[in-house]
Amino acid sequence: MTDQYQYQIPPGANREEFIRDNVFVERDRVTNGACTKFPGAWANFDDSWDLDQWKQQYRLVIHNLSKSSIEFDMIGVHASVANTIRRILLSDIPTVAFDQVYIFNNTGVMVDEVLSHRLGLIPIQFDPSLLQDRAPGEAPTDLNTLVFKLNVKCTARPDVPASAPKQQRLVHHHVTAADLEWSPEATQAEFLQGAAAPVIPHKDIVITKLNEGEEVNLVLHAIRGKGSDHAKFSPVGTATYRLMPEIHMLRPVVGDEAVKFQQCFPKGVIELEYDQKTGKHVAKVADARKDTVSREVLRHKEFEDAVTLSRKRDHFIFRVESVGILEPQVLMVEAFKVLRAKAADLKKCLDALNVE
Repeated sequence: MTDQYQYQIPPGANREEFIRDNVFVERDRVTNGACTKFPGAWANFDDSWDLDQWKQQYRLVIHNLSKSSIEFDMIGVHASVANTIRRILLSDIPTVAFDQVYIFNNTGVMVDEVLSHRLGLIPIQFDPSLLQDRAPGEAPTDLNTLVFKLNVKCTARPDVPASAPKQQRLVHHHVTAADLEWSPEATQAEFLQGAAAPVIPHKDIVITKLNEGEEVNLVLHAIRGKGSDHAKFSPVGTATYRLMPEIHMLRPVVGDEAVKFQQCFPKGVIELEYDQKTGKHVAKVADARKDTVSREVLRHKEFEDAVTLSRKRDHFIFRVESVGILEPQVLMVEAFKVLRAKAADLKKCLDALNVE
């Protein structure tokens, strides 16, 4: 392949390998964005697919894990694979969410349509494999539907003066997700016991507000679905990835210049090391992962020959935030299960074409 880039390659780096492996970050643009790791693109590289070789290159490293989020690195895959995982997380993992709201009485200020919409977005922690899919127009049964009820009335506390704030004076002034009650139907009380029972994970979600004498009485039906059906079924709040930043020093940056160089990056990216021989500070890359790739350093003329910025083409930093339906680590396992199922379906289709 013809080398068409006038890019400053780091000292000691092989030019062809650097072009193959990196996306270039320049002062006013991003170049070399297209992946060229395919057979015939490079004369000196054999890019034919090899499963065993790919297994040696592929890595998944978890950096942070909490009850609500996970941050991990996926290394050694094409951007299409990384994006497939992201899209599966958003729209292909089955969950359970409120689909129908039957309102018998709503005397509060919030209109029925807005109230129903807010209820539909409340997460439900439940194993979707315990419910069957419910087709459009199909009657609800204990096998395909969960039933919740909300029946509250706002009343005044007799022992609190009328001058007190409403939240102290009124009972059920704020109607929250904690007021939703699961109503087991038919055999559900038997096979949905203990940990299998549906739970509202975020009980402090405010559904509506009521004044004294106002009430809400309704029934909700929850069914199984996917984010591709409606956003309320999506188990993640955000599912994003970015390419791993790389900062390559082309020459030593010392003294006052090093201090200015450090200030061009977010905190923790560049550190200053004291050189006892020269008595000056030297700029060193401490943690390129923290860089936001603002390219501030490239705005300064004196650093044009000092640094090269790039992003690793096959190193993806994922951050996934769960809405509470499934734990983050479970979400990732489910996403890979869906990906394997999609690959198996594609293989069946290809095998059928070969037979014909």
